[in-house]
Amino acid sequence: MNEGSKKTIKTLCFAVVGMFTFSFALVPLYNVFCEVTGLNGKIELKATSDKSIEIDNGRDISVQFVSHNNEEMPWTFKPSEDVIKIKTGKYHTATFYVKNPTNKKMTAQAIPSVAPSNAASHLKKLECFCFEQQELAPGEEALLPVRMIFDDELPDSIKSVVLSYTLFDVTDYNDVELTRHHHDGDDEGHEMESSL
Repeated sequence: MNEGSKKTIKTLCFAVVGMFTFSFALVPLYNVFCEVTGLNGKIELKATSDKSIEIDNGRDISVQFVSHNNEEMPWTFKPSEDVIKIKTGKYHTATFYVKNPTNKKMTAQAIPSVAPSNAASHLKKLECFCFEQQELAPGEEALLPVRMIFDDELPDSIKSVVLSYTLFDVTDYNDVELTRHHHDGDDEGHEMESSL
């Protein structure tokens, strides 16, 4: 093996080790990026247990709702209202419309984010469709609720908040196929019985 080939192999090995190391660093780097830019504020995926944060004299803010489908998700998914005006310290309920236009039962999971990111720690939810997976039959539609409150500690500099949800297809297609084959087998059995 000549000297040039050895050098190329060494360079490639260093590149592989570097990429492997960088992949582990991506999560903390992403968190720092989100903190600096205010993108993708993380939200707790559980209901708040603090019922005493409601107050009477909160300030006005606007909340914009944004919905996205992951590239493999065929459902219709959109907020019932694009923007609402709310008061801090008061619970508000919003809804998102979903429809499964396919001919198969599907399961979805919504992942939320908040911008600016420093608003995320002030958002509490009593109820949210993002807390659990949503299953819809073929052609089924639904209104999915989110009941939320921004506490009055939300910084005064924040006048509007974007609450975004991305919908992912989490259907277990192995189960769907097994069910389909099971039903196909039943149909064949019925056909055989009727022909006897």
